[in-house]
Amino acid sequence: MVDGVTFEIPKGKVLSLIGPNGAGKSTVMGIISRLIARDGGQVFFNGTDIVKWKSKDLSRRLAILTQNNAVQMKLTVRELVSFGRFPYSGNHRTEEDEEMIDKAIAYMELQEIQDQFIDELSGGQRQRAFIAMVIAQDTEYILLDEPTNNLDIYHAANMMKMVRRLCDELGKTVILVLHEINYAAFYSDYICAFVDGKIAKFGTVKEVMTKETLSEIYKVDFEILEISGKPLTIYY
Repeated sequence: MVDGVTFEIPKGKVLSLIGPNGAGKSTVMGIISRLIARDGGQVFFNGTDIVKWKSKDLSRRLAILTQNNAVQMKLTVRELVSFGRFPYSGNHRTEEDEEMIDKAIAYMELQEIQDQFIDELSGGQRQRAFIAMVIAQDTEYILLDEPTNNLDIYHAANMMKMVRRLCDELGKTVILVLHEINYAAFYSDYICAFVDGKIAKFGTVKEVMTKETLSEIYKVDFEILEISGKPLTIYY
């Protein structure tokens, strides 16, 4: 449950939603994407209440990748990525659709495994395939709920680098739910911290990633170091 949550998503930036378990991060993400029905308040997207958008029109502008992205069908990487074009052409893909699929696969460096089945891939490869599907959808806004979940350090770091590239190279606005606050600090432009269903702090990375703010949010002691000009947290 969330209450009194009001903020504006900075366009063309990476925004991370952080906070303890049960703080409301994924709920807010679900409400923004219409996966969770709200019981009050409003969410405006391009000046219009998001509930008034037609699903097809909204899916051409906003894409979401949830934590639960298991595929029950026997699909190849290319077949999965092609789902990103469904809002445009349905089951009848055009030459333009195929070009977008090719670009997304190449961008995520999946050419050599595009004909392999999803259930045969490693966790990192599978996650890259889902991100490629989102890229093929070609939306301005991308919502990612725990994109580093169940990935080891190597693949999690690479995933966050990919997120940064989506913003810097492709001009996407990316909203993330993250538990790992050091990833949020290093790869985000803005952070929104939640506690008990409310916003505890919203601002730039340097404004939010302070010893006082983090200690209050997580109820443990923090120290803040700097690596390459970015804050690094140590908690104890």
